[in-house]
Amino acid sequence: MNPRVKQVVASLDYKLHLEFTNGERGTYNCSHLLAFGVFKELRDKNYFRKATALDGTVVWPHEQDICPDTLYLDSTRSAERIRIDRVSEASHDLIQVLDEPGEGDGHSL
Repeated sequence: MNPRVKQVVASLDYKLHLEFTNGERGTYNCSHLLAFGVFKELRDKNYFRKATALDGTVVWPHEQDICPDTLYLDSTRSAERIRIDRVSEASHDLIQVLDEPGEGDGHSL
């Protein structure tokens, strides 16, 4: 069985920045899903950013989800940590790749 999603941060460029239960990190690009069925709603960037990790996968409020095996197998792995700085509710998230594990301010993935 593949690792499951432990934590997710959705960025405005339709990417999911993921931490898996085995400690690996990766990025999954959702752009290719946006033209299909229930995933069309994800085109709304504010809605896309409502992604949360639940039961080992990524879900949205209106019950869209992505298979956890797909997220693990098709994500681009990264050994780098990703820190999300929330500037304000109205602003965009700033995603910063850090070189040193453990660096950051507690808002790290």
